[in-house]
Amino acid sequence: MNKTKAFACAFVFSFVGLLLSSPLYGNVTLSLTDGQTLYTPIYSHIYTGNNEKPFLLTATLSIRNVDPNHSISVTKANYYETKGNLLKKYIDSPVVLKPLETLRYVIPQKDKSGGSGANFIVSWESDKPVNPPLVESIMIGTQIQQGVSFTSRGIVIIPSD
Repeated sequence: MNKTKAFACAFVFSFVGLLLSSPLYGNVTLSLTDGQTLYTPIYSHIYTGNNEKPFLLTATLSIRNVDPNHSISVTKANYYETKGNLLKKYIDSPVVLKPLETLRYVIPQKDKSGGSGANFIVSWESDKPVNPPLVESIMIGTQIQQGVSFTSRGIVIIPSD
């Protein structure tokens, strides 16, 4: 087989494989619910170089009510450090998010107390089944002439309390 045919076969197999593969979130089933608890990774810093030099980041927790018709109540937004110790409770009483409203909490770049394994535990509820909110973290930082930014999504967990 010559190089052109080999390349064409490889291209066809790659294309067919791409068509048959599932989408990134293809295994997600959409369902309404009346409350959840979510674990969301958030990073005060990441490490760079062979000496693991901390690269400090500004981190934002974003809680988005994606339901176009119903409000939800956010009942917990607790920030934990790498070893699992509670650093801060951001909510003292439930915060109502109207349809399509967003709530955010920012961890400043200079605050490295959370570490590279920090996280938020977020709980929410509703008086009727709704589209679950989108809970994600956004991290961004710049040092000298380098910039880093990335996101992480919350996952549903079964709460221990």
